[in-house]
Amino acid sequence: MPGLSRADNSTLGRWWWTVDRWTLGAIGTLIGVGYIMMLAASPAVAERIGQSRDIFILKQVVFLALAGGVVVCVSLLSPRGIRRLALAGCIVALALTAATLVVGMEIKGARRWISLPGMSLQPSEFLKPCFAVVAAWMISEGRRSPRFYGIPMAVSIFAVIAFLLKSQPDIGMLAVVTSVFFIQLYIGGLNVFLVGIGTLGLGGAAAAAYLLFPHVQMRVQKFLHPTIESAYQPTMALEAFGNGGLLGRGPGEGSVKDHLPDAHADFVYAVAGEEFGLLICLAILGIFAFIVLRGLLRLVREQDLFIVLACTGLVAGFGLQAFVNMASSLALIPTKGMTLPFISYGGSSALAVALGMGMLLALTRRRHHGDAP
Repeated sequence: MPGLSRADNSTLGRWWWTVDRWTLGAIGTLIGVGYIMMLAASPAVAERIGQSRDIFILKQVVFLALAGGVVVCVSLLSPRGIRRLALAGCIVALALTAATLVVGMEIKGARRWISLPGMSLQPSEFLKPCFAVVAAWMISEGRRSPRFYGIPMAVSIFAVIAFLLKSQPDIGMLAVVTSVFFIQLYIGGLNVFLVGIGTLGLGGAAAAAYLLFPHVQMRVQKFLHPTIESAYQPTMALEAFGNGGLLGRGPGEGSVKDHLPDAHADFVYAVAGEEFGLLICLAILGIFAFIVLRGLLRLVREQDLFIVLACTGLVAGFGLQAFVNMASSLALIPTKGMTLPFISYGGSSALAVALGMGMLLALTRRRHHGDAP
């Protein structure tokens, strides 16, 4: 790639000189860390459930390779292409998410997955980036043309998504989607009075989730009372960070992966803390923060409201997902089964996050007069 000349007018040449290569490099680094963490965390988990030691590693090699390809391919698109892709993706993801309520696999009392050969697909993962872009388009078009009822349309789609996620149930995913949508409405010019009402509504929804869903209540109780017997996973995760110290115990020397059932997924950050130490955990945190801040800074001089709203939604969803996973591992918030982007095991998560990051790179590419809008 560095050998491409600035005079190269090919699709790949134009892409290389207009894409945000710093963000692209940070994403590539996370994918590399994901490979290392699968080598560290997954063999013990696979053996404990009676599978081949390499089963998760081999699958994740494929998933992350596909994710890297998705990032590059999607980032080649124009903003118009991104809008079309997001609209099609949102329709398909909505249909498949609804299908999980009928034909979905039930795991731990929730129906979020559709069984496919070699993997389980979680369609709601793809709703996050696709709906963020679709909502941005509707809100921006509504601001541009008073006859286009963009905000009511976006709110209607959000209501359908909220109903489906509540029915699965997947309260964590619903919280992330709601937060991202609310941020987009606020940036899009939502009245301050309505912002206050929305904030109160979010608080009321959180209280209702605690009262109505036993698994939410259980996780909150574990968080408030970490000494109870059922708070096993967050307690083990904290011990792992303590055992790792500043530099870690060394690759393969950790013990938390032998005990935590989701050490390769929800608690992979704890494995990183025990085996590689505080410095590597801070480096991982720094990469996520860099991607979020870099994405927002690219919007400082952006005049297109659609691009501002879409990119804000994409980086907010990405950052919130990373925050929820890391904060859960550190017992800063109640535990939630949410993956660490590109690092935790999971095909649906890796591909969905790659789709969102590809959209971000496509929308933040430098454009000149005459480029496709």
